[in-house]
Amino acid sequence: MASLLLALDIGTSSCRTALFDDTGKRILDSTAQKTYPLWTTPDGGAEIDPPLLLEAVRHCLAQTLAHANASRSLRGHKIQGIGVSCFWHSLVGTANGGEPLTKIITWADARCRPEATLLRETFSEKAVHSRTGCMLRSSFWPAKLRWLRRTQAPLFRKVKRWMSPAEWLQQQLTGAHRCALGMATGTGLFNPSKLRWDDALLDHCELKLSQLPELSDEPVLATGALASEFPELSGVPWFPAIGDGAASNLGSDCTRPGLAAINVGTSAALRIMRAGSVAKAPTGLFCYRVDSQRFLVGGAVSNAGNLRAWCLKELNTGDPQALEAELATRPTPDHGLTVLPFWTAERAPTWNEDLRGAILGISQSTTAIDLLQAITEATYHRIAQIAESLTSQTATQPKYFVSGGIQHSHSALQRLADILNQPLYPNPEPEASIRGAAVFAMEKLGLPIEPLPVLAPLRPRKAIAERYAADRARQATLEHLLQRQK
Repeated sequence: MASLLLALDIGTSSCRTALFDDTGKRILDSTAQKTYPLWTTPDGGAEIDPPLLLEAVRHCLAQTLAHANASRSLRGHKIQGIGVSCFWHSLVGTANGGEPLTKIITWADARCRPEATLLRETFSEKAVHSRTGCMLRSSFWPAKLRWLRRTQAPLFRKVKRWMSPAEWLQQQLTGAHRCALGMATGTGLFNPSKLRWDDALLDHCELKLSQLPELSDEPVLATGALASEFPELSGVPWFPAIGDGAASNLGSDCTRPGLAAINVGTSAALRIMRAGSVAKAPTGLFCYRVDSQRFLVGGAVSNAGNLRAWCLKELNTGDPQALEAELATRPTPDHGLTVLPFWTAERAPTWNEDLRGAILGISQSTTAIDLLQAITEATYHRIAQIAESLTSQTATQPKYFVSGGIQHSHSALQRLADILNQPLYPNPEPEASIRGAAVFAMEKLGLPIEPLPVLAPLRPRKAIAERYAADRARQATLEHLLQRQK
């Protein structure tokens, strides 16, 4: 092992750090994780406190580097680069010196739904999607910025720089920051074909180019606070963060046509990576840059692991291990429930942001585990809808590789395979995003990357898959009926 890579994975609910060897394999004992709260409000707010995020990142860095310094096999090996994965679509407004003036307003914050509606009345959403790869919805920066301007005008005027939390962290730790193409693409303000900010949307949001970070995939050198606190990182290249979705594909080795990456964590997504200078996607699906040569096409759902956490907390479902054993004995949808899993404003494939969650079919015999199973299946049906939309114009199905928290449950993986009605390949590196951060840095450094082994797939069970297909049709009918009443 000639050298090491340091990777950071900044998620909506926790951050992780880990070291990777020079083949791209994670050194498991070096992994550190720290959680932080996502503050939510009844009107759709979803924010993170910037100092808490910075504290969590510092905590993880300290743990990972302490392990390296204490390990006989790692001590003395140079860290060659720092790669970062960070949640997309979120922003923080700062003063000139980088002091945060706002909270981190995350992708899940839906208070700006009225502004998203006004944007769709002002612009053609189809035309904007064709230019930016993003819908005019509450997930993205244009609606969030317009909402801030309406509700907090004095604060909006005070902000000198708008950036993602990834750039803010880079600035706080190194004294400099750059915005990777793979992060800018998730703002909804960036043209992934022309590789530049979209002038019409900047004007509408009353933004100047000087208020946005420099676009570059080139690293900054670790200096400032980071080098002072961790001398072993002094002068190490810190590559600008890419979106966690792009990192997930890189970390799953899903980097060519015919391979699709599914990640099921707090939220969930399905993505295929393509190469080319012109980046386009069907309306309703996203199109995000990985770098100047590659882009992703796919869809994301807002409600996944966060709904499981809600069920465990609010439904008094009992011991999670006993719950897992019970779910494994229930492979079919015998609960009689149809669920729209829209606790948080939903994204792909239909973007019905104004619809709230709904459960149809409850009776006195309905149990907490019935609800948990039905809500879980409802999320998987959304993933299946994205898969159907993504592959509707292709002759062959891709191979589906899955990563994320879902891998802790064999029965959950099997249930997703049945609902997709496709073989599902577990990722041997369950933390695909953090591996993807390391892989991105290794690519830029010109290092060879050892491919992951391909594990045996979980295959769908035909009779069960047919029952789930009927359930998915009922979900679509319920969504259509409720949408007509809006």
